Amino acid sequence: MARALACASGAASVSPPPPPPPPPPPPPPPSWVQVWSDEFDGPAGSSVDTTKWHFDLGDGCPGVCGWGNNEREYYRSDTSNIKLNGSGQLQIVARVATDSIPCYYGRCKYTSAKITTNAKMFADQGRIEARIKLAAGQGLWPAFWTLGKNIGTVGWPTCGEMDILENHGSDPTSMSSAVHGPGYSGNTPFVHIRRFASGGVTDFHKYTPSNGIRRVFASSSMTRCTISSRGASCSNSATGCSISSSS
Repeated sequence: MARALACASGAASVSPPPPPPPPPPPPPPPSWVQVWSDEFDGPAGSSVDTTKWHFDLGDGCPGVCGWGNNEREYYRSDTSNIKLNGSGQLQIVARVATDSIPCYYGRCKYTSAKITTNAKMFADQGRIEARIKLAAGQGLWPAFWTLGKNIGTVGWPTCGEMDILENHGSDPTSMSSAVHGPGYSGNTPFVHIRRFASGGVTDFHKYTPSNGIRRVFASSSMTRCTISSRGASCSNSATGCSISSSS
């Protein structure tokens, strides 16, 4: 037994296997590549760049009177409703109408403006964002949204709609975002409502679909609108300030 122990004690020891190498660090996320933008950096009082933006005009008639929302405003391209302020901001201003423009409900009560990138730029598999400050006020209904570019052939809501930002002017402490499509549109979309911990839509915020949606004397001010490649799928971007009878 003593010899057996002595023999065993003299046997060569076996080293444990080395630990496996640590996994390599994850690759950095792909960087955004800006493919379109408007910084609204023209002179004060000038209109938007019409190589980038298209004006929707009128009250929606004869196609969709009230723009599908019973809106009370008449959209114009006049600089009293939409202009650059010379400080890198676009102002969309809703005003009480002082002339005799006819609307679908009678004499138009309000004027405002709406611009889109329809037929100018279509974003696909990208990120859309804008830095926006809104006004508070009963009846104001500003929005920043996207529509499928096939709306002219398949119609709405089959084309799809993504509302990046909507706000009822009677509640400046919250904003909402929504997705519309076949079977979930109009009053029954998928909606997310966000309440601000402090401040609200009357402060500048950056709104983009990728983070969950985010001056009118009554007005809306936009400092920039950019499109970058990578990420969520979107198409036409549009923005406007509308007047509703109940917001």
